Amino acid sequence: MDWKPFVATFGLVFLAELGDKTQIAAMCQAAQYQRPWLVLLGASLALTVVSAIGVAIGHFAGVCFPRESIRYVAAGLFIIMGVLMALKVI
Repeated sequence: MDWKPFVATFGLVFLAELGDKTQIAAMCQAAQYQRPWLVLLGASLALTVVSAIGVAIGHFAGVCFPRESIRYVAAGLFIIMGVLMALKVI
């Protein structure tokens, strides 16, 4: 079995999520409710559902469009989001 997609995805998502607003929100929820296992369950389920949606859309896009086009669209969206965040629009 080829574990490369698993390891690469785990590493990418793990590093991307460290210290971001999702982790901070989970920390705040755990502090507020003092029920860490329920907060972990809720956060894990939410991240699982969001990831499943992303994987489904990514799979569909990969089947329907050339990878190079997907790469350019993704890069463009990241740039747009970065500019909007820098301008404090979002």
